Amino acid sequence: MKEDQDHFEILRKIQKKPNSTQRELAEGLGFSLGKLNYCLKALKAKGLIKINNFQRNPNKLNYFYVLTPKGISEKTKLTINFMKRKMKEYDELKKELKK
Repeated sequence: MKEDQDHFEILRKIQKKPNSTQRELAEGLGFSLGKLNYCLKALKAKGLIKINNFQRNPNKLNYFYVLTPKGISEKTKLTINFMKRKMKEYDELKKELKK
């Protein structure tokens, strides 16, 4: 569950700004670089993202992250699950407040 949430957040960030550095992504997500790198490798292994380096850039440490069609589909599924969880939490809080 937590892993899905982490992957969802990473996919969202990548879709919004695919040319972010790992440091920027990690900072924006509140992850360590190690955790982000681990998650990116897992997402790549699942075929959800592609990682390309800038071919002509002298600094080969810059990468470009792209969601694959499978990654877009997975992000949609995770978004729906996220919304369902939040709606359930809202309903439970609403019931609790009525008591």
